[in-house]
Amino acid sequence: MEMVRMREKVGMLAQQIGMLVHFPCSMAPIALSASSAILPFKRISGGSKLFNFPGKRLGVGWNFSSLRTCGGSGLGIVGLASTGSNGGIVVLSEGETIPKTYTWPHNKKPRVCILGGGFGGLYTALRLESLVWPDNKRPQVLLIDQSERFVFKPMLYELLSGEVDTWEIAPLFSDLLANTTVQFLKGRVKLLHPSDHLGVNGQMASSCGGTVLLESGLLIEYDWLVLALGAESKLDVVPGAAEFALPFSTLEDARKVERKLNALERRNFGKDSMIHVAVVGCGYSGVELAATVSERLGDRGMVQAINVGTTICPTAPSGNREAAWKVLSSRKVQLFLGYFVRCIRRVGDIEGSVKPIESGAVQDVAAEHNSEKYVLELQPAVKGLENQILEADLVLWTVGSKPLLPPLEPCNKSHELPLNVRGQAETDETLRVKGHPRIFAVGDSSALRDSNGRLLPSTAQVAFQQADFAGWNLWAAINDRPLLPFRFQNLGEMMTLGRNDAAISPSFIEGLTLEGPIGHSARKIAYLLRLPTDEHRLKVGVSWVAKSAVDSVALLQSTLTKVFSGA
Repeated sequence: MEMVRMREKVGMLAQQIGMLVHFPCSMAPIALSASSAILPFKRISGGSKLFNFPGKRLGVGWNFSSLRTCGGSGLGIVGLASTGSNGGIVVLSEGETIPKTYTWPHNKKPRVCILGGGFGGLYTALRLESLVWPDNKRPQVLLIDQSERFVFKPMLYELLSGEVDTWEIAPLFSDLLANTTVQFLKGRVKLLHPSDHLGVNGQMASSCGGTVLLESGLLIEYDWLVLALGAESKLDVVPGAAEFALPFSTLEDARKVERKLNALERRNFGKDSMIHVAVVGCGYSGVELAATVSERLGDRGMVQAINVGTTICPTAPSGNREAAWKVLSSRKVQLFLGYFVRCIRRVGDIEGSVKPIESGAVQDVAAEHNSEKYVLELQPAVKGLENQILEADLVLWTVGSKPLLPPLEPCNKSHELPLNVRGQAETDETLRVKGHPRIFAVGDSSALRDSNGRLLPSTAQVAFQQADFAGWNLWAAINDRPLLPFRFQNLGEMMTLGRNDAAISPSFIEGLTLEGPIGHSARKIAYLLRLPTDEHRLKVGVSWVAKSAVDSVALLQSTLTKVFSGA
């Protein structure tokens, strides 16, 4: 009898909910019965959490994989589970709400959601915008990024050298997309719930591709998804790196390094002491950073570059590597090759002494923080070398990265994304994630191999080319056309080595390397042509020409001054 009464209570509660909740996806509004609510769903131990909201519960007994939007017209609750020792149901507590759903402008047009606004994401959106679509097939495109600016990362070094302004290499998405139909939304992805695996292996097909939950609580339903979230620096591999080292991969990273260098330059102004900067890693990023910082500091500083390998830029063309060797050798750069960093510690922590702050000396705290020094313990990676101890005012980290793919909503394993050991999504040659025909992955989010079986590098050039194919293949998939296999074409490699120095090795002329001022000019022109839109290219081009003219006039004046002063 107790069980019967409980079923009746559950049924009454379900009927009340059914009267309040509309079921889209061509489903008529219905009331849930107790039996239909309990049977289809497995119990989640410890109670379920909708998208794992910290500190918030929808109520013990809800299976959260069963709550999602369908058809773009609202939330649909497709099941209610009963759990708990007494078989009761805990409903929403006062003040708790179901996530707000993003409203797409049109109900019938395809919905493409692009996660990440780097080279892969932004250029995929622009590619979709440039294609010719049938009127009823032109998709609605929503681009989501945690920053309000697109960052042209290969030119972040020029911010430190003062060659470019922020707006030139980090324009606002709102400006870039002003003349397009692409919508931009600033937000950070929290959870992903794909549904396109339904229909695979004989399962019932899903009417939508899945949902994305943002940390703001906004729930977005999509038909097609592009994963282009990029990667972040991996600082947890060495003790002390996360606390004391600064990465250099985002605009905010570059700003932090700029502020730190400014503080060190002010501290040492008029003094004989030198600024010591340690750069961990001698790949492209590490060498470009070491060359840029060493040129900026000049005789006022020393750069110490550390690499586990016995050479710099091991994957670079020989011409680029030799040009980098010459530049680093001509400046105050010490190379520690064949070493890995064992740990990084603050000098004060090693000595075990903490200087007390006197009353009224709060204004000196920032200066004391900027004058902190760090110790790097180096351990040989090859035989014949001895342990080294380095002291630095600033530690820059350029080693390792990890993809920023969002976690999946807890559910059964059939909807999981296949990932490689680095955390990248495994894709087929059309850039679709394996097992998920409605999800594409590009750039750092994608694990794709070339014809020789080697994993494609995580470079801007790869992401740029993949975006072109992803846009086309989305067009083909939406219009039921064959998809094209992606083939990477290596156009060459470029690197900056200072304010008026660079190296370029184009792939179409074997053995050719442009270096020095010529390489610098060629690199800037190449990157100018790759800026996202025609309007932005024009503005930046005019700005660079004006700056070049000013620099030429200043150089001429300086030369004439020296000539006349010598006479």
